[in-house]
Formats: sequence, C-alpha cells, structure tokens
Amino acid sequence: MAFSTLVQARLDAWVASAAEFGPFLLGQETNTTLDEQRKAYEQVLSTHPIPAGITSHDVDMGGVPGKVVVPEALEGNRILLFIHGGGYVGGSSTGYLGLAGHFAKLLGAKVYLPDYRLAPEHPFPAPIDDTLASYRWLLDQGHDPKSIVFSGDSAGGAMVVSVMVKARNAGLPLPAGGAALSPWANLEHTGASIDNRNGLDPQASRLGLTLLAKAFLNGTLPTDPDASPVFADVRGLPPILVQIGENEVMLSDAMRLATHLGENRVRVSLEVWPGMFHVWHMFAAVLPEGMQAVKNAALFLDQAIRDSQPS
Repeated sequence: MAFSTLVQARLDAWVASAAEFGPFLLGQETNTTLDEQRKAYEQVLSTHPIPAGITSHDVDMGGVPGKVVVPEALEGNRILLFIHGGGYVGGSSTGYLGLAGHFAKLLGAKVYLPDYRLAPEHPFPAPIDDTLASYRWLLDQGHDPKSIVFSGDSAGGAMVVSVMVKARNAGLPLPAGGAALSPWANLEHTGASIDNRNGLDPQASRLGLTLLAKAFLNGTLPTDPDASPVFADVRGLPPILVQIGENEVMLSDAMRLATHLGENRVRVSLEVWPGMFHVWHMFAAVLPEGMQAVKNAALFLDQAIRDSQPS
C-alpha cells in the first residue's frame, strides 16, 4: 500500500530510529548510550502532533513515574490506562502524548501513561509489575474500576491482557475493558506471519523481535504466560478488542490471542486492517486508517464503560 509523502517520511524515521537499538541488543560498541538512543527514539515519536485542547503533566503513580493527559471536556470520571510500546526496551509517555491525546478527546477521559522500567536493565517481569502497580495506585485513589479501561500498543498491547490477569490473580477489581493495539502476544514467535509477513511490515521483523525478546526475557521461557498472553489463563477478563495490521509479522499471534480469549469466554472483537503496518495508530493525525482505528478502539472502550455501569 502506498502512503502519502508525510506518512512515509515519518514511518521511515521511526523504522530507522528503532533499528538503532540493534547494536545495543547485540552487545556491540556504540558512540551513544542506551539512554541517549531512547531519547532519540522518543523524539521521533514526538513528531506526531498533540491534538488541540489537550494538556498534560507529570504524575507519580505509586512510585511509577508517568504522565496524565487531560482533554478540555471530561465525561464523568473516566480513566484510560495507556501502556506504551517499544519492545520493553524503549518508548516513553512523552512519545505517546499525541496518541493519548486522541484517545482522551474521543473518550472524554483522563489518560494515564506509566513509564515502567525498561529492559535490559530491568527485564521481565519489571515492566508488568510496574504497570500493575500503576493500576493499583489508580484504585487506591478511589477511582471506580467500572470507569477505568486499558489500552496499549505492541508490548503494551500484550500487557493490556497480562496486567488484567495479574490484577485478577491479586484479587483486584478488573477494569471495564481493554483495547490491544498491534499486540506482541507471543514471544515464542510461532505464528505463520512471523515469516510470511517478514519484510512486508517495515516497523517490525523476525530478527528485531527475537533480539528484543531475548533482552526482555533474560532467560525466562517465551511461553511464560505473563510474557506471552496467548498462554495465560484469561478466564473472567472483561471485553477486549484486538486490532492488528494485515502486513504485520505479529498478525498470526494477535489472531491467536483473540481466539484464545474467545475460547475462554472473554468477549472479544478482532479487527484486521488490510495493508497496515505495526501500530499504524500512531499516525492518526495524518493517516485516515490510523484515525479510524483509534476511533473504533475508543468506541469499543466507551461501550465497555457504559455496559459496566448499573442499569
């Protein structure tokens, strides 16, 4: 699929910045530090504009730093916990203010973005533990779980499910629903698309995902259910939307996640977007398919909140 010049330029910059993590993951000498590379990656993501009428500020979520994004118009006390992607190695709340802003306006919700600890310094299960801690903090602040929803992309898309499972196992009340955007749901990489979409998806590849998984897992088996939610006990979770691009190397395993949820009596919706690349949602301001996918996800989350309220 051909994209506009602006979309292609931003996509090329994103791909190039993500590729710069390769030397660090391979243990090669570099002229920059990993933190400097993370900042460079964040700057590329920050080129996606923040919608008008959005403010943001730093927040401490029970020891987990992050940001909260606030729209001009709020609908009740709605909260979206957005879990950023980046292969567990990169990504930050700052780089996701644009996407979070779109969700905030569409949902009329405050959007909280935890900056969980990153691998390889803080491997599995630190990112999951931090995100669970941020959810626990929201509950401790008195927020009604029926007014809270989750969303996240890539690694964060997997954590939408994984953190719900951890919350359930910890005896915490569950949020009203979740939207997993391009979820990295199986770190074993056994789906057919890891090969037959390799090269079609410019943003993710078999080699890149293998290196990221190794850094994150740090010796943990990729079939660990907390790392790969396709292996998790997902019974009792709230409604979940899975969105995946048809060109993605993660396509097969995202579809497997949706099937796994459905087979375990979780209400699930699956959207496969023809020709779309990994986390095309980031381009919502300049790519019609990106904005429509975000609108669909917001509509799903809106309905999940409404369905969870007393009649």
